[in-house]
Amino acid sequence: MYDILLNIIEEIGYFALFLVLCLGLIGLPIPNEAVVMTGGALAESGVLLPVPAFIMTCLGICSAMTFGYSIGRFAGSKLSNWFSSKKNISKFVAKSEQLSERYGGYAISLSLCLPFLRHVTPYVMGLNRMNFKRFALFAYPSAFVWTLIYFIIGTFVGDRVQALSDHIYKYGIWIVYALAAVVISFLVYRYVKSRQQKNQVERPM
Repeated sequence: MYDILLNIIEEIGYFALFLVLCLGLIGLPIPNEAVVMTGGALAESGVLLPVPAFIMTCLGICSAMTFGYSIGRFAGSKLSNWFSSKKNISKFVAKSEQLSERYGGYAISLSLCLPFLRHVTPYVMGLNRMNFKRFALFAYPSAFVWTLIYFIIGTFVGDRVQALSDHIYKYGIWIVYALAAVVISFLVYRYVKSRQQKNQVERPM
């Protein structure tokens, strides 16, 4: 898979990063993580310039999410019965629905860490008639942060991208749990600190 990606990049340059991430929607067998980290690795090695490489990867993720949302919003009712008849697809649609019910718009952010769900969840949001401005508010900043994280990782791992991306792809759910734990810990810390500061202000001299 890694060799396929390198060959495509060699042929069409920066646009390959954008194109491959878009084609991930139709099952191109290259994990998104590998594509983004490869962009970072090639930027670090001097083969690609960092800024154009990052922009192309980020736009690729954003365009794929937008396409999925648009399909759900404008053609979802026609496709829902067909998806329901496909066990593999209907299983992921059901999981995306569960994420949406539990976390609302934040399900878009969480789904980026979960293979295939990252493609299905924007479709589900469109199918559920989420307002595009609300979708964009969650999708595009999340895509930027997600892309930035893996792009930076790519600059450190170099030619070990494929091995690392296989592990990330396999254990994506644990990455979600780890990120959630970090966010919750930070929020608890901020809450406790704000309470302590408030108590100090209210304490009589």
